[in-house]
Amino acid sequence: MEETVQILKILKHTYTSLKKGDYVRIKSLSDKLIENSSVHRDPDIISVAVIIYSLSKLIERDQYRKEKNWNRFYSDYRKNIKDMIIRLEKNDINGFRKEVSANRKLIQSLTGRLKMYISDVFKKARINKASEIYGQGISMEKTAKILGVSLWELVEYTGQRSNDYNLSITMPIKERVKIAKEVFG
Repeated sequence: MEETVQILKILKHTYTSLKKGDYVRIKSLSDKLIENSSVHRDPDIISVAVIIYSLSKLIERDQYRKEKNWNRFYSDYRKNIKDMIIRLEKNDINGFRKEVSANRKLIQSLTGRLKMYISDVFKKARINKASEIYGQGISMEKTAKILGVSLWELVEYTGQRSNDYNLSITMPIKERVKIAKEVFG
């Protein structure tokens, strides 16, 4: 029940942010769901997190708006988010899950380059969110299975992210001594 309230709250904020085109806020909302999903491991929460994150990526980039059928897709996508909200407000969990499924079908119904672009965004979103869930302590294998990505894709992505940090650089000795003095008095 608590998860449903959390999803509903975030979907409402997403819908409001969507009207403003605030993709940064939408991405942040997705991250909040992922934090929640690591505790509850609820597939509904994870699915919505991927949907919301993908949405933030789609509205962040202008190139998609130039594609044929973009306006219809975007309108249907917003309606789908609204329908998820309505289902949860009515406590219709099965109806909500059907709306999540309808979101996937919406993407599958696309054609041409728009389908290719959006499918790619969703695939990368699933891998990104899998990486975040893995980073919160759920095993890589379970995470990959939950999000429907290959273990190899997840390993490759998390490896790329860890390469963003140079782990061989350490804190200067003076700073380490200062911290040790603060800790040990």
